[in-house]
Amino acid sequence: MENILHYSPIIIAIVVFLIQQRIVVTPEQLERKHREILRDAEEKFVSIHSFRDLKSQVGEIKEKIDKIYDCIIAVK
Repeated sequence: MENILHYSPIIIAIVVFLIQQRIVVTPEQLERKHREILRDAEEKFVSIHSFRDLKSQVGEIKEKIDKIYDCIIAVK
């Protein structure tokens, strides 16, 4: 117990330094940052479901354009 009391001012100084420099975070701060990252990701990126739908629509459009092109070539 005497060893702990002897080093207690140093331990307190280190803990205060870690908290001030934001090296150690609380679960509340971590959750807040997590929500912020998710919100930013939703604003900047598209969901995988929307991407797959758009990709299939582009494929369908390409097929229709190919059919129109074939019809135009067949008429000439």
